[in-house]
Amino acid sequence: MGESSARRKGLALLTLCVAMFMAMLDNVVVNVALPRIGQDLDAGISGLQWVAEGYSLIYAALVLTGGALGDRYGRTRMFVLGLALFTAGSAVAALAGTIGVLVAARMVQGVGAALLTPGSLSLLGHVFTGEAERAKAIGLWSGVSALGLSVGPVIGGPMVEHLGWSSVFWINVPIGVAGVVLAAKVLPVIPPRARRIDYGGFALSSAGLGLLVYALIEGASRGWTSTVVLGCGTAGVLLLVAFLALELRLAEPMLELGLFRDGGLGGALLGAFMVSFGMFGALFFLPLMMQGVLGWSPSGAGYGGLPMTAMLVIAGPLSGRLAGRYGPRLPMVAGLVLCAVGLGGLSLYGDHAHYDAYLWTLFTMGFGMGLTFTPISVAVLQRVAPVQMGMASATINTLRELGGVFGIAVLGAVLTSRMTEELTSSLHRLGISPESVGSIADAPAGGAHGAGTAAVALPAPVQQAVDGAFVDGIHLALRSGSVALAVTAVLVAVLLGRATRLQHDPDPESGAQAESESESGNGGSSDRPNPQAQQEQPEAAPA
Repeated sequence: MGESSARRKGLALLTLCVAMFMAMLDNVVVNVALPRIGQDLDAGISGLQWVAEGYSLIYAALVLTGGALGDRYGRTRMFVLGLALFTAGSAVAALAGTIGVLVAARMVQGVGAALLTPGSLSLLGHVFTGEAERAKAIGLWSGVSALGLSVGPVIGGPMVEHLGWSSVFWINVPIGVAGVVLAAKVLPVIPPRARRIDYGGFALSSAGLGLLVYALIEGASRGWTSTVVLGCGTAGVLLLVAFLALELRLAEPMLELGLFRDGGLGGALLGAFMVSFGMFGALFFLPLMMQGVLGWSPSGAGYGGLPMTAMLVIAGPLSGRLAGRYGPRLPMVAGLVLCAVGLGGLSLYGDHAHYDAYLWTLFTMGFGMGLTFTPISVAVLQRVAPVQMGMASATINTLRELGGVFGIAVLGAVLTSRMTEELTSSLHRLGISPESVGSIADAPAGGAHGAGTAAVALPAPVQQAVDGAFVDGIHLALRSGSVALAVTAVLVAVLLGRATRLQHDPDPESGAQAESESESGNGGSSDRPNPQAQQEQPEAAPA
């Protein structure tokens, strides 16, 4: 009986890990396929941007609603439905003959991922009920999720080079089909609970996020004072403010803002957002620098990321053990610091850098990123009641995805603005009209993504000016991300440290009084029990 139970747990963990791996992989694997997509489907840069960003935006907009749907209709049912949609979207994307069909298929993938990922973490919590085994399972699950983010370029480059761009979508289909069959057999059936779906919150948050991200992405090219950019940005902010106001009034909101009042939860959720903010930027900029400036092939750039992948594989399970023994604060803060150091270190190397010179930064970033994934999940699940697991899991995934979306948008805007400024000055010295800056500035992206051959056709002095401005922009973006992560490490250390002290001594002023009452035969009972401890107790009890 025990062996059968262990086997079922192992298969459940395998199913959840594979599904999360595919969902995370799709965030990055498509980037390496963009050159061939642009050539085969005759897509411009804006079309390629939608191929890359359509998935993330839809996912981020829907994942909180996906958590609510899982609570209402059953987490296992929504997980299976999400995996089926993701697999179907992958098949349509592989068969797409136009850029419009491909973008639509990417959005279907985003819908599927938004339905399956919230249930993944909460299902882990129901399969592995002991605190120690849960921490180990989350460690493996988080490591596999992080691996999906880092291994995308490694496997995507050779696949695109030898099998064509559609192969990065076809690979999902047989794995997804097997996952759907296995999930239906081995995942536990969790009874649904009556819950109101917050359609108003969904509409406000989706529209607000979409408009704000559009403004951030288009601001650098259209101009930050453009009517369209200012209008979309302002409307997006107002809609998100209205969303927060609505959530505060609802009895069953889509986003439980009360989670952020807990210092430990707030610190963990902030860490989830900021790790993705900084590291998604690095995963986006590094291939551009390798391919667009250093002249690496897609396969070479993918293989160049192997050290980061190796560190993610090592750090994921290790962070689970550290979190189980010392609590989530130590590995989370250490991981944030290492990510900040790695990003800052990478900004020290330019267009003549040798791979072995900046190799240490890849090891540092990979190990730091791997250290953060598990503690964030552990910190959140330790501090919420079982009934809130679905929402807490969805909130983690939302903030991670939004961190990546905003990281690429904000740091990309920093890069583009700095590059345009430097390139304008350099081209002026070469006697080239400022009106040509926009088209020339697309050269690194064209070289990296295969959207054109402008990078090859440029005269040598102009190409040198483009490369220099591009590297300067990357340096500023990396340093901005490094500073943001360093500040986040300090904030997380303070918030989680304060939460730990309050958990052990929720009311220091009444501590002496409680001790005195205990000595007087009052049983040591406190009139002000720690509600958080009460919530955690069911989590620690074995099944």
